[in-house]
Amino acid sequence: MQTILLPEKVSRILEVLAGAGHEAYAVGGCVRDAILGRIPGDWDITTNALPEEVKRLFRRTVDTGIQHGTVTVMLGEEGFEVTTYRQDGDYSDHRHPDGVVFTTSLAEDLKRRDFTINAMAYRPDTGLVDLFGGQEDLRRKVIRCVGDPRERFDEDALRIMRALRFSAQLDFTLEKKTREAIREFAPRLQLISKERIREELLKLLVSPHPDRLLDLAECGITAEIFPLWDTMLKTDQSNPYHTLSVGMHTLRVIENVPAEPVLRLAALLHDCGKPSCKTVDLGDLTHFHGHAQVGAKIAETFLKELRFDNKTVSDVTRLIVVHDDRYSATPAKVRRQINRVGEDLFPSYLKLVLADNLAKSPYALDQFMRRYATVCRLYEEIKAAGDCITLKDLAVKGSDLIAAGMKPGPEMGKVLDRMLEDVLAEPSHNDKEYLLGRYLP
Repeated sequence: MQTILLPEKVSRILEVLAGAGHEAYAVGGCVRDAILGRIPGDWDITTNALPEEVKRLFRRTVDTGIQHGTVTVMLGEEGFEVTTYRQDGDYSDHRHPDGVVFTTSLAEDLKRRDFTINAMAYRPDTGLVDLFGGQEDLRRKVIRCVGDPRERFDEDALRIMRALRFSAQLDFTLEKKTREAIREFAPRLQLISKERIREELLKLLVSPHPDRLLDLAECGITAEIFPLWDTMLKTDQSNPYHTLSVGMHTLRVIENVPAEPVLRLAALLHDCGKPSCKTVDLGDLTHFHGHAQVGAKIAETFLKELRFDNKTVSDVTRLIVVHDDRYSATPAKVRRQINRVGEDLFPSYLKLVLADNLAKSPYALDQFMRRYATVCRLYEEIKAAGDCITLKDLAVKGSDLIAAGMKPGPEMGKVLDRMLEDVLAEPSHNDKEYLLGRYLP
């Protein structure tokens, strides 16, 4: 019999419910993860007790979704969702049930769930309840819908994204009928909120297998949520620096950067301007002049459509603008590049640039790696020395210029910029007396 070690607080909730004469099980993703040897992020509980009964049995509860039978039980600072067995009504919006009917049947509750691996329940005295072959699908590493996949995706189109996200997180494949139904129902993603699409796409991107983006294209998903990706996959790059299409090169870059949201998004979008910037010279070589600036604008529009927060949009687009910069590996040039990129983003910029070049052809790679090593060394030396990089570290402030007789206005900004440019070239010049004497009449 499958044995799962439950957290003490989860066991306590099950015992309290059982002591009051109710059934109760840990259910869903936490059971799946426990069987796989992963640490569950949350522990959910299903029970035949009605929400009002759950609330009577526990001192602190929160009505997080009581209309759907969910009460959050608070034990200390931790919350555990306890949901009454239910059957869902029709899904007229293809996302949420119009209503739910509580039931006393665990089987009825489990069969409304999305995938077999998420439709298992467990309690110590009964063991694992697996009515749809979830444990076998875990063994076979398969994502398979509970029952008819067409019905599951017709009910809730977001399950299409969830299927691919689980595939990427767990390194599972899609069962044949499930994949076929995804292709058929992919257009329904137009009915799903941008926020939910964003959440699922980002989880896939930061997963161990972002290469499942290829499955999104093959199943027609990106045609609905990110059609430019399909164009990138078809855009060839015929020049000495590349052997892959824009899309396949992009995929290698995504795999080469750490699994951090801003970096993975920047990697996904760093060359998204190339399709619209592509030119072919007389020697049949492709060029993409200005693609970084164009790509940053495309990326900004895409990220805003998916309701990403302003800081993420800003960080990603800033990285895209500078990812293809060319400059000499000298102390002054590196200081200027840190200023251009931003001190906060420069470490991410270095990771993106390295990943980008490692995903190119071997042509000129040795030369890049030598220059890259020099830039990294100079960056560390500049940090250690505490060199002035921005106006906030400049020895002269606007108040100093006013005290010296300059009137506030645009000219003051120009003077400060000239001073900063001097200091970026020679850090020892960051001296108030020197700068005021050098740049004021």
